[in-house]
Amino acid sequence: MRYSIEGEPLPVVICTLDPGETMITESGAMSWMTPNMKMETSGGGIGKMLGRAFSGENLFQNRYTAQGGEGMIAFASSFPGSIRAFQIAPGQEIVAQKKAFLASTSGVDLSVFFQRKVGAGLVGGEGFIMQKLSGQGMAFLEFDGFVKEYDLQPGQQMVIDTGYLAAMTATCSIDIQTVPGLKNIFLGGEGIFNTVVTGPGHLWLQTMPVPQLAGSLLPYMPTKG
Repeated sequence: MRYSIEGEPLPVVICTLDPGETMITESGAMSWMTPNMKMETSGGGIGKMLGRAFSGENLFQNRYTAQGGEGMIAFASSFPGSIRAFQIAPGQEIVAQKKAFLASTSGVDLSVFFQRKVGAGLVGGEGFIMQKLSGQGMAFLEFDGFVKEYDLQPGQQMVIDTGYLAAMTATCSIDIQTVPGLKNIFLGGEGIFNTVVTGPGHLWLQTMPVPQLAGSLLPYMPTKG
């Protein structure tokens, strides 16, 4: 499989497949393709379907296979930002925000990621619910806005407002912490929870999470009179 990522800040990844090669996508992610790309829809079993539903993805995935020759398929972003390519392999797993997954080659597995304090995560909002990409192959993730990257050394931490964590290597650990002090919680305007990521590993942070953007625009939305 060969690919090119074009057109930021509204990017598209265009993949060229050899005969018999397969791409996996979420339902509705395909933008355009050559006629020899055969589509099959699969749930992958009840366990995987429930896991995808819990992480915010569609219950079903589509498999596109090039038949009778080289095929081309494109996946466009749904929001201004970036599409990044990740080589997934044992020891090179990636944990990403829910809805970040755009497409991958058939050897990549997608599952729900749980941090250690599950209870804290569940009350910490949707930013806790993340996905883990494992297996072997190439994956494409969609991030919102500009992406800033950091390398964390062992024990080094980053405190992140919920939603701004786009992805991290699976070597990082993640925790949900309550903002200290009632005054800070009720008057600080930063919410109740923060995400704390501890190295070693690599971070990808995004500057325009969709929920934050929607909240900023809400006061300007017309109301029914």
